[in-house]
Amino acid sequence: MDQLRAIRVFLKVVEQGSFAGAARVLDLSPAVVTRLVAELEGHLHTRLLNRSTRSVALTQAGESYAERTRSLLVELDEADAEAQSGSTRVQGHLRVQVPPSFAVHQLARALPHFHAQYPDVSLELVATGPVAGVDDTSDISIIFAGGFEVEGEFVARPLARSELLLCASPEYLARKGRPVRPADLEALDTLIPPIAQARRGITFHRAALADEPRQSITVRPAAPVVSSMQLDAVYAAALAGMGIAGLPSFMAEQPLREGRLTHVLDDWHVATFSLHVGLPSRRHVPARTRAFRDFLLQAYGRDPDADPWLAALGAVPPGLAIGSPGPGFQVARIPS
Repeated sequence: MDQLRAIRVFLKVVEQGSFAGAARVLDLSPAVVTRLVAELEGHLHTRLLNRSTRSVALTQAGESYAERTRSLLVELDEADAEAQSGSTRVQGHLRVQVPPSFAVHQLARALPHFHAQYPDVSLELVATGPVAGVDDTSDISIIFAGGFEVEGEFVARPLARSELLLCASPEYLARKGRPVRPADLEALDTLIPPIAQARRGITFHRAALADEPRQSITVRPAAPVVSSMQLDAVYAAALAGMGIAGLPSFMAEQPLREGRLTHVLDDWHVATFSLHVGLPSRRHVPARTRAFRDFLLQAYGRDPDADPWLAALGAVPPGLAIGSPGPGFQVARIPS
């Protein structure tokens, strides 16, 4: 039995929904199509399709087999095309899972550079919510999490760290005053996600100074004037002068540069987040996926232990001495 041919015929039957439809598309007789599928089922010792007089339906085993073999054939066809062309041309479609905030404030600005390098690759950005792991239906995922290590049945490489920065518009600070210590937040307007951790209080850390020991303090801000699980809503409210917001550095960098936001309590540390680039666990990775992964690592991951956006602002992590994180280098999870 030519198993590869049988698999292609089987998948075409699934695609067309009938043996007759597959036979027409493949320009084969219905008898040949039926025989090849039967031989494949015999080889596997399991039924892949339930037949009726007018249609076919996948069995549970057939559904799993179709999903696995379909992806394998895509990679095989790409390898064939690459070998036949005698080149390493990168092409095809990429599905990328990404937190909405990172997609809007970072990735969208970087994509023209990727497109210029790989014009034959199309991208589908899946930015529906927080990304704490790899989605098996996506080719690549940008993971935004509270810890420096991510766990799961996937392959992940550290991309960068992002400091949480407290920011407000200059207009708001001119109207309400600038906080000089964390406790001042109790009398100011805050924009924070509606999560239990924020309701219980926010812990700040500051490195030891020449005349002061290392400090940690927990404050409970007043009830937020705007509360949302969508970071872009909090971001927009801060720009509109509604209050003080906690934003990842990759969101805050550009408005801080432009003077639309001001960093407050910049000698205090609140939280640090990790960004990873993740791929589903599999041995063979298409060239387009490798190209996009390498592009991300080049753009953001030159030093995965650093915050490139904070560095671009000429700052070091607040509350910390220059160098590796100390014992007070806290991490926390916030929505994206």
